[in-house]
Amino acid sequence: MENSIQSRNSVVSGGITKETLKELFEKAEKAVENAYVPYSHFRVGAALLTADGEIFTGVNVENRSFGATNCAERTAVFSAVAAGKKEFTALAVCAPDAGYPVPPCGICRQVISEFMEKDSPVIFGPVWEKVVFSSVSGLYPEDSLHELAR
Repeated sequence: MENSIQSRNSVVSGGITKETLKELFEKAEKAVENAYVPYSHFRVGAALLTADGEIFTGVNVENRSFGATNCAERTAVFSAVAAGKKEFTALAVCAPDAGYPVPPCGICRQVISEFMEKDSPVIFGPVWEKVVFSSVSGLYPEDSLHELAR
């Protein structure tokens, strides 16, 4: 499968290796080329790894009505869900127009926490050399409302 990643050695978190995360980040970096950002000129790409090894990418898509803008992370999650996937094991976010690592926003953190385990790795950075390694619980330590799903 062209859009899948094979696990290797050096486990980072949740059974995911650093090599796998690097490949996932490279997919996010490539996705950035399709961002639609005529207002902010701030491109973001995301790559989401499903439990069965498939990758879904997303980009930020802006709109004159700022509230109608969608972030790269949510675009990737929504694309995966639309394809019938609901279990995700890792997320990489690339924001090359920043000189520093930009984590997912609050709305994206809420959506990410809906579909990923607390120890699932989430990485973000402008380039691989500046990537921050985190997890869902690292981004969103006090998750809320999971009891509603019961």
